[in-house]
Amino acid sequence: MASSSYYNPPCAACKFLRRKCIPGCIFSPYFPPQETEKFVNVHKIFGASNVAKLLKELLPHQRAAAANSLAYEAEARVHDPVHGCIGVISSLQRQVNRLQKELDSANADLIWFACNDMPPPLEVGRRNVDFGGGGIFYQTGSVPISYDMTWNDIYNCHGGGMDGSN
Repeated sequence: MASSSYYNPPCAACKFLRRKCIPGCIFSPYFPPQETEKFVNVHKIFGASNVAKLLKELLPHQRAAAANSLAYEAEARVHDPVHGCIGVISSLQRQVNRLQKELDSANADLIWFACNDMPPPLEVGRRNVDFGGGGIFYQTGSVPISYDMTWNDIYNCHGGGMDGSN
């Protein structure tokens, strides 16, 4: 009796579902044997038959991205059943907003240093100042800086580059 030395291990889906992994298995390219947890989460959230239907309906070049998206959403749902990916996205959006505020503050400080030849005042109190004219001003110490101006207008406050050249 001849035995074959070639052994093809079942994909993570077939291993979890305890079935034989056939050569045309729809799960095989996207759920390799070493990524069992990835399929377990997808199966728990979406169900194997739903995922198989979805993958079969897609064009072959779209399947890998769909499988990765399903795996990411499933993992997010396992960790946060209520919010899933939206919770992660919201958290990242809050982080982006916070970092944007820090960047705006750093740019305002940079503008102040670029437009003033004297050192900054000792008191560096920051606050928004409303002068009633409809503009938003950012105040560093006693020098208000308008946010309505573009970076180039503020950058060129010396009539050119930071060194005063045109």
